Amino acid sequence: MKAKTLTNIFYQWEGDILVLNILGTPSAKRDAIGKPKGNQLKVSVTAAPVAGKATDHMVRFLAKEFGVSPSDFEVVYGRMNIHKQLRIKSPKELPASIDFPS
Repeated sequence: MKAKTLTNIFYQWEGDILVLNILGTPSAKRDAIGKPKGNQLKVSVTAAPVAGKATDHMVRFLAKEFGVSPSDFEVVYGRMNIHKQLRIKSPKELPASIDFPS
């Protein structure tokens, strides 16, 4: 039997931790969670990309969307890049494109 590959998957669960791969768009007209693109979820924020401030703004925005505190986020990589990986501890709410683990 051939192993199932996880191509085009932008998230995974590690216990109660949600690991998200993000394609960020700074200086957008509004904060928004977009559609998956390949193995990343598109997220736009209004903050300018200056010294990691867009990432900080993104974390605050996503914290509200996921029903957790910004302190429940860890930026694994990409703080000053559009390609990011975030870890979210015990999210309470999820966008439609993400499922709770079974």
